Amino acid sequence: MNNPNQDLFSIETGAQDAPLSARMRPKSLMEYVGQGHILGEGKLLTRAIEADRISSLILYGPPGAGKTTLALCIAQKTQSHFERINAVSSNVEEMRKVIAGAQQRRSMGGRKTILFIDEIHRFNKAQQDVLMPDIEEGNIVLIGATVFNPFFVLVAPLLSRSLVFELQPLTKEDVMVLLKRALADRERGIGFLNIQPAPSALEFLARICDGDARKALNALEVACLTTPKNAQGEIILDTRAIEESIQKKQVQYDADGDQHYDTASAFIKSMRGSDPDAALYWMAKMIYAGEDPRFIARRIVICASEDVGNADPQALVVATSAMQATEFVGLPEARILLAQAAVYVACAPKSNAVYLGMDKALADVKDKRTQAVPKHLKDTHYKGAPQLGRGEGYKYAHDYPQHYVAQEYMSEQAVYYEPTGQGYEARIKERLEKLRKKTK
Repeated sequence: MNNPNQDLFSIETGAQDAPLSARMRPKSLMEYVGQGHILGEGKLLTRAIEADRISSLILYGPPGAGKTTLALCIAQKTQSHFERINAVSSNVEEMRKVIAGAQQRRSMGGRKTILFIDEIHRFNKAQQDVLMPDIEEGNIVLIGATVFNPFFVLVAPLLSRSLVFELQPLTKEDVMVLLKRALADRERGIGFLNIQPAPSALEFLARICDGDARKALNALEVACLTTPKNAQGEIILDTRAIEESIQKKQVQYDADGDQHYDTASAFIKSMRGSDPDAALYWMAKMIYAGEDPRFIARRIVICASEDVGNADPQALVVATSAMQATEFVGLPEARILLAQAAVYVACAPKSNAVYLGMDKALADVKDKRTQAVPKHLKDTHYKGAPQLGRGEGYKYAHDYPQHYVAQEYMSEQAVYYEPTGQGYEARIKERLEKLRKKTK
């Protein structure tokens, strides 16, 4: 366990050879940067910290947003003992030892213990349940950190006893504050080096890091330490040095979590909303992050039918062709086929009349008395059919003018498909209205 007299931040930052991001952790809430939507005067989290009334806290957000740092700042502000474990490598035995220490600490001096569990989503239900009694009794103050939506990965009893806060990626301005702070700090930062950064280089780094403070600070350190000094002993930090240090930009994207579903949702809604530019952007993000192109193709095909439908029947043809061609061609060229289909679907007139009609019909089948098939529509392809009266009175549509004849196709009439006036569906609507009048 940690020495209670040991500085919290020396535990986390370690020696001077620790990465810059670890050395530059803010030491108090006054130094904390970002998350103004949950921190600041009058905000719930700030009030809870100042009143020291946190029993359990779940911090949810992307890497580098400041979850661990915030936990440390809370411990410093509330003068609590700080214990940190990682759910990937921890187990129930380790948790019980930490909790036993917290109980002893509380009984001897009344000092609170904050148990910070990084990647708490890695704990299974049984491991999460172990925490419940000691949270209830106040033996520990739990602060859990996760990059996944806690409502998907944590048990309901734990969530019901916790304040849940979502941390956002840092803004470019927030990252700039941290970068300049590191460049100026001679003790924990790299201010002891004679660095001359180009403003454009810092701007580039603050933008390309995607709000991840850890990535930005560590890339800055790599760039500074690997750039040779000039004749005057200066390190000239330009955009090229930053580009080399950060290498390929890593997009925050998980295969089966929020980023996957949220980005796919934005892609679908952009096509539905007739915004081809947004559709291309979200598709590019998925492709860049390594999403399966077949998944993207399936989303386009579904959208072509669900949201375009008969307003432009060709959309489904284009989408299906792109899906089949993607299997044949593969990436990287398949991005072109998928882009063509996505843009076509986004630009096509929209109608969800078929989708709504199908759901109405399903609801009737589920909730109402099932209709019997009228005798004149029943199958006649067996010897005994005429004896049972199967097909008797059926009118073959092609024997009549315009290949149409009015007859009953359901024992109880209902209207499910109500075409709109969009695109080609306007023609379908006009024809159906004429036919339905004849039926009446």
